[in-house]
Amino acid sequence: MSWRELLPPWLVIVAGLTGIVLLCVSTKDVPTTPLRTKYGIILDAGPSHTILFIYQWTANKANNTGLIRECSSCTVQGPGVSNYSDSPQKVGKSLEPCLHWAQSEIPAEQHSQTPLYLGATASMRQLNLTHPTLSDALLAALTVALKSSPFDFQGAQILSSLDEEAFNWVAVNYVLENIIKYNWRGQLVPSRKGMAGLLSLGGTSAQLTSKMEEKNQAPKGGVRLKLYGQTHKVYTHQCPCHGTDQLRSRLLSMLIQDQRNVKTISNPCWPLTYFQEVQWHSVHAGPCAVSDDTLGIPSPEDMFNVTGSSNSTACRRLVQSLLNSSSSCSFFKQSLSSVFKPPWTRFLVISEALDFLRETVSSPDLSQAVDKLCGMSVKELAKESQTSLDTLADYCAVSTFIFHLSTKGYTFDFHSSARTEFQEKIGDISSGWTLGYLLNLTNTIPQDNPSFLKGIEPGVWSLLLILFVVLLTGSFMRISYRVMVRENSFSNRNSSVFDDN
Repeated sequence: MSWRELLPPWLVIVAGLTGIVLLCVSTKDVPTTPLRTKYGIILDAGPSHTILFIYQWTANKANNTGLIRECSSCTVQGPGVSNYSDSPQKVGKSLEPCLHWAQSEIPAEQHSQTPLYLGATASMRQLNLTHPTLSDALLAALTVALKSSPFDFQGAQILSSLDEEAFNWVAVNYVLENIIKYNWRGQLVPSRKGMAGLLSLGGTSAQLTSKMEEKNQAPKGGVRLKLYGQTHKVYTHQCPCHGTDQLRSRLLSMLIQDQRNVKTISNPCWPLTYFQEVQWHSVHAGPCAVSDDTLGIPSPEDMFNVTGSSNSTACRRLVQSLLNSSSSCSFFKQSLSSVFKPPWTRFLVISEALDFLRETVSSPDLSQAVDKLCGMSVKELAKESQTSLDTLADYCAVSTFIFHLSTKGYTFDFHSSARTEFQEKIGDISSGWTLGYLLNLTNTIPQDNPSFLKGIEPGVWSLLLILFVVLLTGSFMRISYRVMVRENSFSNRNSSVFDDN
């Protein structure tokens, strides 16, 4: 028997030996991390309205914290949840359109794994202080409505002002890549840029939030957060009665008291031709009321015609006088040095008024920009924004107030553009507590268990690859040889037939 005839069985023997070797080679489990996208839903129940935010992140985490991006949002039609205190049963129905919308945005198979949380802020905090029974009824109604959704309900609660500002701080510094960032190799590493502080104005109070050094003892009001394996101590210095709504009321109260003998009051912080009828009780009530004395003050029902005089210098004097008379917030006594204000910290001022100022007035100097804003007419203000005129009219006073608050109270350096910035929205993400809350929440969400694949050592794999190549090459050559032999045999047979003829 020739070697050509022995080749097929030898090939079969080699194939069998190869299979036996594969069965004997040791393997190991190689984990593969799933890249499935996860979702989270946060409802921000603010004073005037509620917004539903959808966030998403991959199952991969960095030191147990997710890498989150804002996906989309839905504004709930109707007023804020605190306005439903007389009819709590309606507050849940107001959320239904946005909840149905969220179900269409998130894959159905992930509904049960998507955390859902509602946080109520300023107006609900106030309602809880004055009427705790009503606020409890609203939270109960919200809980019933959200539990009926297909999502993983995490709770509905009133967010404390300290937690809200701490999560605000997290959101801003996360978007600015001050906490974590990608290096040139595409690896996630802690950022060395330093954290930014926040000065934010709510309706009733002003807050300054910043990270404290680890060596300093946390004062009252500090919040400890752990993100991407790093611990952050965040402190908020809060000033009640210094929010935008209270600022307006206190300024009008001072003006009426200063001009108490007349019914037409001049307001230097309002633009020319703008006027409002103001009732004394509406601007002089509650713990934030400003009063020089108790003699000769108007009665609660007295009405006054307040008209704008557009005088930036007089407006500054008025705001400065308001700050000097403040007993509820010790701006000039509070130390914001090494404990609270590290020298490398940048501060971002979050305010709709200053956001409008930045977009409409081109001036690098804040003082000059405020003067230009205070000199704008009603027509110019209305032309630059779709915001209601009543809100726009107060932007001069709010901007002036923030300028004094920052340069006299907190002594920020506005001449260094690298130190102090004004921001309402950063990139494509609204600077709000919802993002910061979800970042913190991902620390408690279990990471998906990785799947495993069988793997062998690279050297063994290369040897087996060569063996299979040789086997296939030999088989191909054998087939080619058999075809050639058959063709030659057929040609010789035909030649013999022609020769015999």
